[in-house]
Amino acid sequence: MVARGRAPVSALGGERRATICAVASALIYVVIVLAVAAVVYLLAVLVFGRGEELEPLRPGATPTRLPPPPVTGHDVRSLRFQQVFRGYKASEVDWALDRLADELDDARQRVASLEQSLREVESSGRSRDGDGSTGRE
Repeated sequence: MVARGRAPVSALGGERRATICAVASALIYVVIVLAVAAVVYLLAVLVFGRGEELEPLRPGATPTRLPPPPVTGHDVRSLRFQQVFRGYKASEVDWALDRLADELDDARQRVASLEQSLREVESSGRSRDGDGSTGRE
């Protein structure tokens, strides 16, 4: 006879089995997802690698090299910076940019002085002609 308010013993065993099956299914699902993620990660590492492997530099050293002035476009395109944990080493990038900025300033200053010299030569040539002719016939 079954007592009132209590579930039959066979029903309790069925609930436990259902709970165990649900937990086991969830655990199997998690294990399968982790295994697939591990396989995808390993394949990505094998296919793409970890990048170019360089020997470590001594502290304070830099692999960044620029040729002596004048810096050409090829020099800028071939410029490489050391990569650190969060990107490029800021001090090297700042150094290279300062150097390139100085080169540009020097070049523009030289162009300005050459243009000024050209204007002076042209004005002195006109004043020597006196009559304003261009020398063409």
